[in-house]
Amino acid sequence: MHCFTLTEQDHVAHLVLDRPDAMNTMGPAFWRELDEVLVRLHGAGDARALVISSTGKHFSAGMALETFGGAITLDDATPEGRSAVFDLLTDMQATFTRLEALRMPVIAAIHGGCIGGAVDMVTACCIRYATADAFFCIQEINIGMVADVGTLQRLPKLVPLGIVKELAYTGRRLPAQRALACGLVNEVFESQPAMLDAAMRCAKEIAAKPPVAIWGSKQAIHYARDHSVEDSLRQMGWLQGAIWSTRHVREAVQAMKQKRAATFPGLPPLRSFRDGA
Repeated sequence: MHCFTLTEQDHVAHLVLDRPDAMNTMGPAFWRELDEVLVRLHGAGDARALVISSTGKHFSAGMALETFGGAITLDDATPEGRSAVFDLLTDMQATFTRLEALRMPVIAAIHGGCIGGAVDMVTACCIRYATADAFFCIQEINIGMVADVGTLQRLPKLVPLGIVKELAYTGRRLPAQRALACGLVNEVFESQPAMLDAAMRCAKEIAAKPPVAIWGSKQAIHYARDHSVEDSLRQMGWLQGAIWSTRHVREAVQAMKQKRAATFPGLPPLRSFRDGA
């Protein structure tokens, strides 16, 4: 991979944005490689938590603007050209939706600038840690456009609407401490090593739980976010009826009593009809 490094240990995957000289901007290779990584992690079933961190001065400066001066162009001269923008954006949006829908929780470890498309990315994650020097910026308004890959759809689910509007209309930076106060990030750390250590410890703690129960919890939380309480309770009944395991509960309780690590089966690898017989 050119844009990332990926390691896996003890059922924790660690994806590192690794183009520091380019401030980890998001060009065509970024979208292609990220999609490939997410498909592989989702299908394999080995990783039980994913940490995303970065290298260099900034987490990511967002979309690489030169992208749209190359092979990818947004044709606004004709209605036919403008209609193609829909499919282009849908394809990009699908990558971050894939991140949100992974069978495992995703922890973003953010330092420096989290700008433009990077905000789209981290709002699709489950947990966000930040360094004290981190900041968030809906940069799109500063270059004359509307944020279009998920920020305006996911951020209102995470922070008060007034803050979303302030950031979206002004392009101001949201510093880490204010992001913590409004609930965008879970915790702020003085240094990147301290933040990454905390993110990995959280991931390992998640990985020690029954993967199917973590999967079920993620399904229930996301469903409740977008549906009424009544509908969500009904979905919870169906979900629990599908994944309940007395064996898992017994193992968890016995492990606590015996002061040992519990052992749970992982999620199975996924097969697709596209994979053939």
